[in-house]
Amino acid sequence: MKPFEFRQAKAKVKKINALLERGYGIPRRESKADLLDVLVQTILSQNTNDQNRDRAYQRLKSQFPRWGDILNGKRRVVVEALRPGGLARQKAKCIVDIFQWLRKREGKVSLTFLKRMGEEEIKETLGGLKGIGPKTVHCLLLFGLGREAFPVDTHILRVGKRLGFIPEEIDAEKAHSWMGPLVPQGKALSLHLNLIRHGRFVCKAKSPKCAECFLGGDCLHPHFPPLMPACR
Repeated sequence: MKPFEFRQAKAKVKKINALLERGYGIPRRESKADLLDVLVQTILSQNTNDQNRDRAYQRLKSQFPRWGDILNGKRRVVVEALRPGGLARQKAKCIVDIFQWLRKREGKVSLTFLKRMGEEEIKETLGGLKGIGPKTVHCLLLFGLGREAFPVDTHILRVGKRLGFIPEEIDAEKAHSWMGPLVPQGKALSLHLNLIRHGRFVCKAKSPKCAECFLGGDCLHPHFPPLMPACR
């Protein structure tokens, strides 16, 4: 990206974040989530919607209150618990394989060793494991470790492209490195959560509610005249 284009994109993201905070508020960072919980939830979110992910997660958690117990259980029980989220066999294998790797590395199923690592070391350590891509790593950094990282999910990718701060040709994986320098300092959590909220309830994949969108003035693909012009 050329310096001028970078400044334009950064300014647009800053403006979008301000509008989102005005419309939805500034999300508060609560206590850091358990690292293993974040890992499992992110794996289960692949190729499904939030509702099915949550159903699969709760079913798995009810069967295995302690994550390490998965390695002592039967694979078919894990698969059956994950069916509501789709791709149950693949996701079960992925979780079990990662847990086995953790037990071999740490002597237990734990990710606490990440707390001693920097961002690049975490990416290098986890990046080679099947099922752990940039989104999972960034979720672990943001929600599990409380660091400034910006996960890009399907909602953020869609909204970002419609608003023009993510180029059309960039996929979800590359969008992580693209968005990193554009996010205003200290605003990763706010921008992440508010963009997801906007994508879920307004800027939907199908039948977006353009007439209700207060970001319409910045949208490259408006369907209807936006409301709330004072928010532009």
